[in-house]
Amino acid sequence: MSKIKPSKGAPYARILGVGGYRPTRVVPNEVILEKIDSSDEWIRSRSGIETRHWAGPEETVAAMSVEAAGKAIADAGIDAEQIGAVVVSTVSHFSQTPAVATEIADRIGTDKAAAFDISAGCAGFGYGLTLAKGMVVEGSAEYVLVIGVERLSDLTDLEDRATAFLFGDGAGAVVVGPSKEPAIGPTVWGSEGDKSGTIKQTVPWDRFHVGDVSTLPLDSEGNVKFPAITQEGQAVFRWAVFEMAKVAQQALDAAGISPDDLDVFIPHQANVRIIDSMVKTLKLPEHVTVARDIRTTGNTSAASIPLAMERLLATGEAKSGDTALVIGFGAGLVYAATVVTLP
Repeated sequence: MSKIKPSKGAPYARILGVGGYRPTRVVPNEVILEKIDSSDEWIRSRSGIETRHWAGPEETVAAMSVEAAGKAIADAGIDAEQIGAVVVSTVSHFSQTPAVATEIADRIGTDKAAAFDISAGCAGFGYGLTLAKGMVVEGSAEYVLVIGVERLSDLTDLEDRATAFLFGDGAGAVVVGPSKEPAIGPTVWGSEGDKSGTIKQTVPWDRFHVGDVSTLPLDSEGNVKFPAITQEGQAVFRWAVFEMAKVAQQALDAAGISPDDLDVFIPHQANVRIIDSMVKTLKLPEHVTVARDIRTTGNTSAASIPLAMERLLATGEAKSGDTALVIGFGAGLVYAATVVTLP
């Protein structure tokens, strides 16, 4: 018989506060068109994107995270010292170690909170949210800060017609804490590693270590290209439209609700056509508010869901207490979906 005492966590967990940070520089499609043969109309029709935000030198992954975290903590009505863990999802923090979460935990003023990074691409926020819920219910942390943050402009090949217009920068954060009633449903998550090549980094970092530039890609001027994110657009589109709608439905079923019970749908902001197709496949009623933050923010990967959530609440399109379906999906291929009560 085990001698370990049962944990003394909360009966349930919920999102208590949300915050976001968008870089000051707004980049219209016209800037993207300086490097690729396309048009503003084509970009809008294929992705829905009109503008995106690109970070400046001072708007680092850590700096953007600190800004978003401060807003989320204030929104939750707690002090930073009460944060017991910081989980950061990102693919654009280029220092292999230490985790950027440790710097963030220190800068926001936590009391030696546990801190770590995760890499789950565009599903990263859902993965972090699931970990946070577990910590609160298990009792290892009363409050957990979950951050999705990216500087994808650093990983964008501006000469790649398929991806140059897609990516933006920003940070979104939520505080997860105790609840007396269910407010974060079961997570439906998984991976399909056989499709890992459909979204990937062009060149692994170790190729630079060998020092043989002859094997590295060059830009139009003959300079070695920095690694970038590339994808097989049609394959990813088909997978997202057909398979992720099934995952979203599974998350609804796991939470015990129907589309009629939903108030808000916040999918990963990958492509407005994917979003619209999922709405149609799920047969979401007209009253459901659908996040389309991608139009002015672009695809910010792990940051896209909390950023879209923050904007919907700030504009009044969604309100505290609304029931929202959130789903992230991307490189891996990985995915995570759940139903939450908005803070």
